[in-house]
Amino acid sequence: MGSTSLRRWFAEVGWRHLVGISALVFALFPVLFIVSSSVNAAGTLSGSGLVPSEFSLINYRELLDGTEAPFLSWLGNTIFVAGGAAILNTALAAFASYAFSRMRFTGRRTGLLSILLIQMFPTTLLFVAMFVFVSDIGGVFPSLGLGSRVMLLIIYLGGALGVNTWLIKGYFDTIPRDLDESALIDGASHAQIFFRVILPLAAPILAVVALITFVFTLNEFLVASAVLGQGESEQFTLAVGMFRFIDGQGGEWGQFAAGSVMSGIPVVVLFLFLQKYIVSGLTAGAVKG
Repeated sequence: MGSTSLRRWFAEVGWRHLVGISALVFALFPVLFIVSSSVNAAGTLSGSGLVPSEFSLINYRELLDGTEAPFLSWLGNTIFVAGGAAILNTALAAFASYAFSRMRFTGRRTGLLSILLIQMFPTTLLFVAMFVFVSDIGGVFPSLGLGSRVMLLIIYLGGALGVNTWLIKGYFDTIPRDLDESALIDGASHAQIFFRVILPLAAPILAVVALITFVFTLNEFLVASAVLGQGESEQFTLAVGMFRFIDGQGGEWGQFAAGSVMSGIPVVVLFLFLQKYIVSGLTAGAVKG
C-alpha cells in the first residue's frame, strides 16, 4: 500500500478505527485497574497498577468468607431488589403503556403529561417525606418499615415507572394497529392482543427497559441508604454495604475492589441472557405472532 493510498484510507476509514480504539482504551482502563487491584495481595490502591505485582485471590477469599462483612447477603439482597424491580417495573410500565398507546379515554393526555412532569423532580426532594412515610408505615406494619428490602423494592417500582412508560409507549406506537384490528376480527380480546401480539413484538424494548432498571437499581445508593441504613447490616444492598464496609474498615481497598468486580457479574449475566431478545426479539416476535 503506497503512501497516497494509506493517507486516503486513513482519511476515509482509518481515523474511525483510531477513535474507536481510543474510546475502548478509555472505557477499559478503570475496569482493568479495579480488576488488578482486586487480585493484588497488598490490598492498597497506592500499590496497584494495571499489572498486579503479586497475583493473589486472597481478597476474594476473605470477602466471601464473611468474617469481616456479609458480602453474600448483600449480593442476595441486591439481586432480590434489583431483579424484582426490573421484572415488576417493566410489567407495570408495559400495562400502562398499552393503555396509553391503544386506548382513548378521558384524562389520557393529562396523565401522560403528569407522568413526564413528575419525572422532572429529583429524587432528593422526596427524602424527608419518604423517610417519614416509611417510618409511619413501619409503625403499623413492622416488616415494611425502615430496613425492609420489600419496602425498598416498592419505592423503586415508582421511581422509574414514568420514564419506562414513555419509552415502551413510544415503541408500542410503532406497532401497526392493523394487527390489533385483525386480532379483534378473529375474536381476540384486549388481553389476548396484549399478551400474544403486542408483547412478542415489543420484546426488544422490554429487554432494554428491564436491563436499564436492573443496572440503575443495582448502583442506586441514596434511596437504599435512607431506607436500609437504619436496619441490620445483613439487609443492606451491595451499594450500601460496600460503602459502610470501606468506611468502617478504613483501607481494605483490595476487598472493596473484589466486591466491585463480583457486583458486575449479575449485570453481565443478565445482558448475555437478554442479548438475543434485544438483537432478534423483533424478528422472533413477528414470526411467533
